[in-house]
Amino acid sequence: MSFTEFCIRRPIFAIMLNLLIVLFGVVGFLRLLYRGASAEVMESEVTERIEQEVNTISGIKTLTSISREAVSIITVRFNLDRDVDVAAQDVRDRIARAREFLPEDIEEPIVAKQDANAQEVMWIALDSDRYSTLELTELAERRFKDRLQTVPGVGGVNLGGEKRQAIRIRVDSTLMAAHEVSVGDLIRAFSENSIELPSGRLDNLDRDISVRTLGKLNRPEQFRRLVVAWRNDAPVRLEEFATVELGVEEERTVARYNGRPAVGLGIVKQSEANALEVAENVKAEVAKIIPGLPAGVEVSFAYDSSTFVRRAVNEVGETIFIAFALVLLIMLAFLRNFRATPAQLPRNSHPPDRRSRLAHRHVPDPQPDGLQHQHPHPAGHGAGRGRGGG
Repeated sequence: MSFTEFCIRRPIFAIMLNLLIVLFGVVGFLRLLYRGASAEVMESEVTERIEQEVNTISGIKTLTSISREAVSIITVRFNLDRDVDVAAQDVRDRIARAREFLPEDIEEPIVAKQDANAQEVMWIALDSDRYSTLELTELAERRFKDRLQTVPGVGGVNLGGEKRQAIRIRVDSTLMAAHEVSVGDLIRAFSENSIELPSGRLDNLDRDISVRTLGKLNRPEQFRRLVVAWRNDAPVRLEEFATVELGVEEERTVARYNGRPAVGLGIVKQSEANALEVAENVKAEVAKIIPGLPAGVEVSFAYDSSTFVRRAVNEVGETIFIAFALVLLIMLAFLRNFRATPAQLPRNSHPPDRRSRLAHRHVPDPQPDGLQHQHPHPAGHGAGRGRGGG
């Protein structure tokens, strides 16, 4: 019998084999960020070049890719006989080899093994009409994330809809042209002036001191006074053609819960942990955190998979009870005697070995019928009559 025929005859085995491939196969999750690049540029400059290198690895089952604006995602699925750690290392080696052919200004590729259990089993929403998403993000990281990560059974805590603080610079193209400043001048000014490097060491007989140059710009007023170029022996500062303000890194995405700005905390359980126990432990820890939150911040459980698990367990118990009741009713309907139902059978029946012993006691002695029911008589006379009469 071939392997194909074996799988056709046993569909459950084939399904379980596919699940094993999904669970234990290595998925190289390559996420590359190239800010400002369109999907076509990401496809030609990043995705195709990485696919050419990764495709040479042995044991690949499928290789798929998705190219979006500023993002390239390549998924590699290996055969079941491939070692997980060795395959992941092979992918990292190929990415390192392809790095020299990628654009210089992209972020470093991230290679990760996908875990089937690394899914959020619960989402906690922090929403408020008094605080911004940026403030809620800081609150979630300082008050919730560290404490929830120590809860038994929790493997990690992911943030969703968070906002990171950043300096936003909005340039006026008309004023830039008037000051004869180009985008290249801006990039060069930022790279040369907003940098922090070690500056050597000072030492003497008593002490040794490391010197560091604090050249990193981190406040809006520092950026405003930044000299971008020199024109006619006069400095051209950033504030002359741009607006600098404190904002967030990504303004195009927003998360809301009940119509208000919100931040989510996704709870990822450990692979061997019980979802019901993790949910109960997390809820108990959240109940301890809530009293220390500022007024106006509400905490809600937006999603809880343990609810469905608990409901399924309850439905199993209900199904067993209904089945038992139906068996009783069917036996009562056909036998028309409630005493013959399974609830009464153990009391009105005997085990097989006991019935056999009782039957043995009532089996007649294999002798002539005349001796079976006679009462004893004096020796010799009664016995002789019995034999003669027989």
